[in-house]
Amino acid sequence: MASANVRIGQQALTVLDVAFRVPCIFIIDAIFNSYYDPGSGWAGTAGKILIRVMGIMVSSVVLVLSQKALFKFYTLFFAVLLGVVAVLINYYAISHIDFYSAYYKAALGFRLLPRNGPTLWLGVAVVQLLFGMGYVVLLNIQSVFAALVVLDVMIPLWGLIIELPVDVRQLIAVASGLALALNTAVCLALKLKWFYYSCRYVYLLVRHMYRIYGLQLLVEDTWKRIRFPDVLRVFWLTRMTAQAIILVYVVKVVRHESGEHSYLTWDVFWDLFSNLIISGCDSTLTVLGMSAVISSIAHYLGLSILAFIGSTEEEDKRLGFVAPVLFFILALQTGLSGLDPEERLVRLSRNMCLLLTAILHFIHGMTDPVLMSLSASHVSSFRRHFPVLLVSLCLFMLPVVLSYTLWHRYALNTWLFAVTAFCVELCLKVVVSLTVYGLFMVDGYYNVLWEKLDDYVYYVRSTGNVIEFVFGVIMFGNGAYTMMFEAGSKIRACMMCLHAYFNIYLQAKNGWKTFINRRTAVKKINSLPEVKGGQLRDIEDVCAICYQEFATSARITPCQHYFHALCLRKWLYIQDTCPMCHQKVYIEEEAQDRAHFNNNGYVAPGGDLGQFAEPGGAEAAAAAGGPEPENELLEDNDSIEYDEDEWGTENGETPIEEDYINDDTDSNGD
Repeated sequence: MASANVRIGQQALTVLDVAFRVPCIFIIDAIFNSYYDPGSGWAGTAGKILIRVMGIMVSSVVLVLSQKALFKFYTLFFAVLLGVVAVLINYYAISHIDFYSAYYKAALGFRLLPRNGPTLWLGVAVVQLLFGMGYVVLLNIQSVFAALVVLDVMIPLWGLIIELPVDVRQLIAVASGLALALNTAVCLALKLKWFYYSCRYVYLLVRHMYRIYGLQLLVEDTWKRIRFPDVLRVFWLTRMTAQAIILVYVVKVVRHESGEHSYLTWDVFWDLFSNLIISGCDSTLTVLGMSAVISSIAHYLGLSILAFIGSTEEEDKRLGFVAPVLFFILALQTGLSGLDPEERLVRLSRNMCLLLTAILHFIHGMTDPVLMSLSASHVSSFRRHFPVLLVSLCLFMLPVVLSYTLWHRYALNTWLFAVTAFCVELCLKVVVSLTVYGLFMVDGYYNVLWEKLDDYVYYVRSTGNVIEFVFGVIMFGNGAYTMMFEAGSKIRACMMCLHAYFNIYLQAKNGWKTFINRRTAVKKINSLPEVKGGQLRDIEDVCAICYQEFATSARITPCQHYFHALCLRKWLYIQDTCPMCHQKVYIEEEAQDRAHFNNNGYVAPGGDLGQFAEPGGAEAAAAAGGPEPENELLEDNDSIEYDEDEWGTENGETPIEEDYINDDTDSNGD
């Protein structure tokens, strides 16, 4: 019970911490979006600029305060606010309310106050008493001074009882307000010492973290400490809710005056929704807020898909980070917040289409390793295969439906071409994954070593990689055309450079390296003698890598050990030594290969024995006393290996989000 109460208390503090930072975002957004007349003279312009700068600086400082300092700041702020409200109520009650005449009628037409004078006086006195006590508690004033402060707040109301003249009552209200303001100033002056030491502590802490951890970790720590995504999310949702209430009220009034009784038809609803979406991305901060909302939606979507397909990979939970980053980059690249309202709605819809295709590509990256692991481990349960196959089918059908819909609504332009290309690329990726999945399932169904399986998998994946490379080149040309003839910008140029490096140059480099490594391994295997027929039956042994018998043929190493050609080739992807005795398998061109790698400065990374597909492969290698896979490692992610590198970066070797940074394109017309 105690732990539950502690947890609820911590959650309440977290909610308050986020809620207290949201007004700072509202103030900064209002300052940036406010308009000032530059023709008011240099003095007026300088004053307005100074006020803006001071407002942004104060709001920014409050935004990054620690939780304790933030609560202390709002304690003082609410105390000052209560004091101001109490003074205004006193002055308004003395000057504008006649307690002994007709009832008071509010601006909206509601009778908020009673007719009876003494009852009205008693109600105002209770409100002022509560405000005075709240002021005293928040400023932590001692008992004697607290009584004087409450008495000072109540004195103007006593002038109504003794029926003093209006001028005298106003003078008493002003004097009471000045006394309360003086007390507030003294209390705040006494807090200056705390404010100074708090600011100094924050400065020393920031300087210490910057010197030790650097600017990047400092920004990341501040980002997490102030819960900035949650603050942006609450800011955007609050802003949209307030605007929705105002729009609905205005529509209701207008349609009521026009005599229409149906307030919310489909056309009205669409107009309201369009206006809200347009106003929801009219500034940089609102775009950030929309990105935070998209991040939350994408995060829970990714978790739902992971739970549905049964994946436990932590790296696959990055969808909540990838989606908002892509959306924000597309917004900056197209100048979304600076467009006219109608054009902004069109541009936002196009960006959402590109974002949807990016999310579908990322989901394919989540499902592909699960699909490969199920086929490689020969899991026969239909319940395990059905969710992944269903998601793969959806990933194939959704791009087709999206492309069909867009082609029937819009004319061909650079944006539509980019979306269609991404949809076709995703369909090809799904076809490649399902083809490899089918090959592995066929291999597991027959329970016979299929030595050509590795070649078939390589051919299928290589074909997919070549097609992706071609699409990357086409998208680069499409982006270059857009930048030169439609909407060029510095951000777009930077994104094109990143696209050219990650999705064209690195992909071509990795593909060529894979081809060379594979050709070298095949050359080594072909140089070894092969045993077939009667000699194979005389061996009466099993392959030391996969623990399976020799069905058709075996390869003999120079140290006279027998292995399947496929198993030995996969071993040679890791190192060039015999799994049994650690002697060199390929001696002829050893010096030449070493010179080749040294001249190119190639340093091979470590390998993982868990890549072998056949049952017992890793155990066989361990039992054979294989050395650490660190010498002359030859990587081949397109082989039958099932390591994490292949699953995560097989189709392109780069994160999916890089494909979409450059490829947002504009069009002069639909």
